[in-house]
Amino acid sequence: MKTIYIKEFGSPEDLELTETPDPILSNKNEVLVRVRAAGLNRADLLQVRGLYPPPAGYSPNIPGLEFAGEIAAIGDEVSDWQIGDRVFGITAGEAQAEYLTIDSSLLVRIPDSLSFTEAAAVPEAFITAHDAIFTRGSLEQGETLLIHAVGSGVGLAGLQLGKANGSMVIGTSRTTDKLERCAEYGLDHGISTADGIAFATQISEITDGKGVGVILDLVGGAYFPQNLASLAAKGRLILVGLTAGRTAEFDMGMALQKRLTITGTVLRGRSTAEKAEATHKFADEVVPLLANGTICPNLDRVFAVNDVIAAYKYLGSNESFGKVVLEF
Repeated sequence: MKTIYIKEFGSPEDLELTETPDPILSNKNEVLVRVRAAGLNRADLLQVRGLYPPPAGYSPNIPGLEFAGEIAAIGDEVSDWQIGDRVFGITAGEAQAEYLTIDSSLLVRIPDSLSFTEAAAVPEAFITAHDAIFTRGSLEQGETLLIHAVGSGVGLAGLQLGKANGSMVIGTSRTTDKLERCAEYGLDHGISTADGIAFATQISEITDGKGVGVILDLVGGAYFPQNLASLAAKGRLILVGLTAGRTAEFDMGMALQKRLTITGTVLRGRSTAEKAEATHKFADEVVPLLANGTICPNLDRVFAVNDVIAAYKYLGSNESFGKVVLEF
C-alpha cells in the first residue's frame, strides 16, 4: 500500500510516499479501512520533527491521526459494520496510508452529504472541540465561550459548536484576516493578539465585567494569567494546546477566589475505551448537525498524496484557515 513515511526526523523534506505491506486484522473487533483521505494536524508536524512520538504499538514513522474511507474487511466479532460502509474517525497514528486497522468502536458513519475529503477534515477537530467544550467544560446555554487560535481547525470547530449551542463566542487570533473570516461562522467578537495578549480587559468590556464561562485554550504559555482574569466565577479553563509554551505564572489566589476549574486534555494518549466514549458522543451530538447542515467541515485545502511535502509546508506556514487534507 502507499504510505506517507518519515525517512528521518527533522523537516517535511524528510517525508516520502512509499510502499509498505498492507496491515492485517489482529483481533476480532477490528476493521480494515481503505483510507480515501486523511487530515493533517500540528501533532503530525511535531511527529515529523521527532518531538511527538505515537503511543506504543504505532509506527513513529507513519503519521496521521484522522481518516475517512470505506470498510474493506471486518473482524469475526464485528456485527454493526459491513464491507463498503463509509466511515471516519480518529486514531493514535498511521492514518496517512492507503489502509488502516482500527477498533470498530472508534468508527463513525459518514453523513451522505459529505465527501471523503470533507469528512477527513472533521474527526480530530470536532471530537477534540466537543470533548473539551462540553464533556470537560460543561458549557451551558447562556454562557460565553472564549476560544484562542479561533481560526485553527479545532478553533473553528469549537466556534461552530458554540454557536450551535446558542452561546456567545469570543475568539482571539494573531491574524486579523482570520478573525474577519471567522465572522462568517458566527464569531460574535474577535480580539487580535498580534501586538500583545492583554485580552482580559476587552473580555471584561464585552461581558460587562462578568467574564466568560469556558475558555478553549489552544495556545498555552503566557496566555494563562490573562485566562484566569477573563474567567467568570466558577469558570472552566480547558487546556488543549501549548503552541506558545508549557509554563506560566499561576495566581492561585485568583483561582481560589473565583472557584475556577482548570483541566488539561489530549485525545491521542487515551485508552481505546476512553476514545470510544468521546467518539460515541461525537456521533450522537455532532454528526446530526453535520448531516442537517447546521455545522460544516472546515476544509481549507486538499493536496494529492504525492504532494505531501507541500501539504506539510502549507500547514506549517500558519497560512491555513481550517483543515488541510491529503487525498489518496
